[in-house]
Amino acid sequence: MTDKPYRAAIENYIAAHANPTHKFGHQPRLYALTQLIGEGLTYDDDVVFAAVWLHDLGVFIGHRPETEEALKTWDHVAYVTEKAPAILKEAAFPEEKTPAVLEVIRTHQPKDTPLTPEATIARDADILEQLGAIGITRALAKLGSDTRFCTFTEALHALKKHLTTLPNQLLLETSKALAIPRTKIMQSFIDSLETEGGKNLF
Repeated sequence: MTDKPYRAAIENYIAAHANPTHKFGHQPRLYALTQLIGEGLTYDDDVVFAAVWLHDLGVFIGHRPETEEALKTWDHVAYVTEKAPAILKEAAFPEEKTPAVLEVIRTHQPKDTPLTPEATIARDADILEQLGAIGITRALAKLGSDTRFCTFTEALHALKKHLTTLPNQLLLETSKALAIPRTKIMQSFIDSLETEGGKNLF
């Protein structure tokens, strides 16, 4: 993207701040998914790009609170919507597109209702990232770097919740088709984990 140096600037910012390091991979994977989902649709790819690269800044160590108690009420979306304008300005991102980027970030979670094509694409992509082999990997990685669950059983419960609730929240037909093999992988993993671990999974 030599004609859009702000893209490299945004990527470099996230690369420098992603902590733990494994959280960096979510952004390029997510953007790749938006391109698959958005094929044939009319939307502003700059807006989607900037939003998916910045949307999780508030979950990085160094940006989120350090205490478990503070994390329980932490609003990482509010944090990044406050920080993003300055980051985008520093990257020389087109200023007139910043409000659209913030709107995507504001409504990127499954519980949200996206109001723009860009937000719908990004939200569907973020849901897909929580399914399949990647979804399993991300959930298990949190055992060592996240306070939301500390045991394999808690991780298993999270995976079950993702499998039963997230696919039905996808909005676009392309996203729903992409979810099918991911849900099969996740169901197979859950079945195998329960068979092998049994009551001793812990």
